[in-house]
Amino acid sequence: MDGTRRVLVAADKFKGSLTAVEVAERVTAGLRRVVPDLAVEALPVADGGDGTVAAAVAAGFGRREVRVAGPLGDEVTAAFALRGDTAVVEMAEASGLQRLPTGVLAPLTASTHGSGELLRAALDAGARTIVFGVGGSATTDGGAGMLAALGARFVGSDGEPVAPGGGGLADLASADLSGLDPRLAAVELVLASDVDNPLTGPKGAPAVYGPQKGASPGDVAALDAALAHFAKVLEETETVGARAAEYAASPGAGAAGGIGFGAMLLGARFRPGIEVMLDVLGFAPALERADLVITGEGSLDEQTLHGKAPAGVAAAARAAGREVVAVCGRLALPAKALGRAGIRRAYPLTDVEPDVAKCIAEAGPILERVAERIARDFLA
Repeated sequence: MDGTRRVLVAADKFKGSLTAVEVAERVTAGLRRVVPDLAVEALPVADGGDGTVAAAVAAGFGRREVRVAGPLGDEVTAAFALRGDTAVVEMAEASGLQRLPTGVLAPLTASTHGSGELLRAALDAGARTIVFGVGGSATTDGGAGMLAALGARFVGSDGEPVAPGGGGLADLASADLSGLDPRLAAVELVLASDVDNPLTGPKGAPAVYGPQKGASPGDVAALDAALAHFAKVLEETETVGARAAEYAASPGAGAAGGIGFGAMLLGARFRPGIEVMLDVLGFAPALERADLVITGEGSLDEQTLHGKAPAGVAAAARAAGREVVAVCGRLALPAKALGRAGIRRAYPLTDVEPDVAKCIAEAGPILERVAERIARDFLA
């Protein structure tokens, strides 16, 4: 064993079992059980969805907490991350599915208002660059709630603000974005997402993601029509005009229930979430120091190949000539697909413990045993 070998653990969370920080801790413990003096660097990663703020904090950002509206209007404590004048804001912190009461889904009424309040808090903290990670949302309101929290007005024919949520947009008569927080004009806003769906249509936010948020077929149709109407009304405003249709059709507009569309109205630039986060977290210099990279997430499957964290880590590592292996709870990709993604080999928990329920319940100790195998195969 060459004593100078260094390992970089850059894995995402195992959803429902382990945070990305816990994955790194368990992998490190398992590796060192076989190679006690091994140099291991942990860089928990995220692709813009839930866990993004935690990954930024683990990389040295400060954690800031603020009281904002949850998806149903109740106050929640949400966090964002700040380092210097760069903020990482995760919309799921305010408007995510995990913010709904247990067993409650609200596809027509859940609002992104709290996400707008989080962005405002980042501006108040002096942020000049905001990485806005979107994913895991409870909402399908096209970002209307977020825009309203930042100063936009959306009113019905009675002159009153429309009801919160995507369903309320069906009653929208006029939109006014002239009151948006002027500080937004001086900020670089980066929309970090792993989806490239447009706002509406068969591949749009309601059709593809609405059912995950409790939307019935009737709800999906209603939300799709409401979001199309929202874009149409914005097209008729002086401040947005023809850009509304352009944004609605753009990749990423449908991210997180259409909040991508709302972010584009704020001037956001869309970038694949994992690419943005690797930049923000300082992945390139950490990669330079490493000989072997260990990435992973709860399930390595077809979705992984489309912009999820392990695929982004593997692509960057391969470009730098580093060997990559992956850990996961469940493996649903053949070796060929892994190879094309730049992953030499994957180690699922189910190889150690075939009982899936046990893998979920005891993910930490089992992951340590998986890491021991990696150490024996690649480091000892």
